[in-house]
Amino acid sequence: MRATLRKAIGVAILGTSLALLLSGTADAAVHKKSHAATVKKHTKKPKPAAKKPAAKKPEAAHVNLDDPTRKDIAMQLVSSAENSTLNWRAQYAYIEDIGDGRGYTGGIIGFCSGTGDMLEVVTAYTAKVPGNPLAAYLPALRAVNGTDSHAGLGAGFVAAWKNAAADAAFQAAQDAERDRVYFNPAVAQAKADGLRALGQFAYYDAMVMHGPGNDASSFGGIRKAALAKAKTPAQGGDETAYLNAFLDARKAAMLTEEAHSDTSRVDTEQRVFLTAGNLDLNPPLAWKTYGDSYTITG
Repeated sequence: MRATLRKAIGVAILGTSLALLLSGTADAAVHKKSHAATVKKHTKKPKPAAKKPAAKKPEAAHVNLDDPTRKDIAMQLVSSAENSTLNWRAQYAYIEDIGDGRGYTGGIIGFCSGTGDMLEVVTAYTAKVPGNPLAAYLPALRAVNGTDSHAGLGAGFVAAWKNAAADAAFQAAQDAERDRVYFNPAVAQAKADGLRALGQFAYYDAMVMHGPGNDASSFGGIRKAALAKAKTPAQGGDETAYLNAFLDARKAAMLTEEAHSDTSRVDTEQRVFLTAGNLDLNPPLAWKTYGDSYTITG
């Protein structure tokens, strides 16, 4: 009887212990699962590293007309209109009367015996090379200044001019007069007006043809007429709008003279570049003057 009772109690105790053990294991499993869920719930995925903004490409620097390459382009453009060729360096010897009321026109940009700049070239040349073949014509050049007369000049002067063109000192005199009176002032004024290379060239070409004066048909008057229609970029205006106004005023001035009534150097040259948006005068360039086609590839 006692043995049976002890056996029964032992079995009961064993069952209780087993139940407790199983209960503890189950609780541990539940707790582990709950903890894992909590960890999963509260663990955030790391944010991807912020991408750095792409570096902006630097804007191409604007090249002014006084850059040697751009200046050579300007000389070719002028030569296409003045001499029907891009070979401007061959024009030191050029001289003729083109019938525009300014006497002889000669040299790389068309210095004139009637406007004083041809006199300045010969005077500067003589200062460097006294006794040169042109020196003898200085009195006649002074006398005809302001007129279209050939008095005291004629065939002898034309021959002397052509002969002198082989002299580097004469070429330098022409270069210096071009820069002093036309190129440098035009580029300086264009820069002050906030214009890029095309606008600088438009000013230079206008000075070459019309002179740097302030009357209505000279550069100063042309610029004044343009300013009445549009603001320069330096004044807060649009560059293209201003240049269109300047070319309009330039064309109007050209049409006041029969000798300049062909306005192709504006219409089919400068206006072509402007319409294309080529404000930096970047090659390649293609244009026409007086019906002839020209290109500069680079």
